[in-house]
Amino acid sequence: MSNKNHYLEQLENEAIYILRETAAQFEKPALLFSGGKDSIVLVHLALKAFRPGKFPFPLVHIDTGHNFQEAIAFRDYLVNQIGEKLLVASVEDSIKKHNLKETTGRFPSRNSLQTYALLDCIEENEFDACIGGARRDEEKARAKERIFSVRDDFGQWNPKLQRPELWDILNGKVQKGHNVRVFPISNWTELDVWNYIDKNNIELPSLYFAHDRECIQHQDKLVATSAFIQPIPGDTVVVEKVRYRTVGDMTCTAAVASNASTIQDIIEDIIQTRISERGQTRLDDQLSEAAMEDRKKQGYF
Repeated sequence: MSNKNHYLEQLENEAIYILRETAAQFEKPALLFSGGKDSIVLVHLALKAFRPGKFPFPLVHIDTGHNFQEAIAFRDYLVNQIGEKLLVASVEDSIKKHNLKETTGRFPSRNSLQTYALLDCIEENEFDACIGGARRDEEKARAKERIFSVRDDFGQWNPKLQRPELWDILNGKVQKGHNVRVFPISNWTELDVWNYIDKNNIELPSLYFAHDRECIQHQDKLVATSAFIQPIPGDTVVVEKVRYRTVGDMTCTAAVASNASTIQDIIEDIIQTRISERGQTRLDDQLSEAAMEDRKKQGYF
């Protein structure tokens, strides 16, 4: 076995262990599923962890209403293929329920409003653990997370009150009303994810591969035109060959110029780049250095 395959097997074994510990220690866990590559890898890991049985948790998608249609179509395709339960929590419903004010401006992200939909979904279904695909190389705030990351009665996170995790001992004991976010691929990098996808021939939405798309040139970003983002006078609109490194709202996720049409091409792209995927493509993360941490403290993924 090559060193790379041995390393990927170690990461896989750790993630499967975490998934099984989550199923064993919590009464009502859920797996947060966006239709993006990281959550697709989580589903693949869950298949290895629990087949031939059914998943001991449903898949939960927090639907902003500003999603890429390719991601939604793939979400439905994958759920149908594996025959597991999918719950969809609507940000639109939470906006109405809580009388929320949406972000204004040129690229109005609903990412922060996902927190309300997630917390509503947790309360309604009495979930005590939510499994997510966050990785420590994505963003500074996510590097502060533990694998079992506790949220208080209000769904909030305090990075200064994180539990120690010694060796591979995971403590799922929480106070009544508290919730845990679980991160099985916390120790993976973007490159690890793509090498794992390549090794296991995992299907992905077409968004991740080079395709022609009409985009607005905004500063150094390429933002796709859509029902939510339309050109205004003065915009430079181009049709470029692009791909997406991460899949978020269409309103805040930029594409990257790329000819990478295969997984091996993408792996070569990642090896060459020195900018994180969120740093390169997520407009809302660039509002401030603490943008992600502020959202996480309020209950964000």
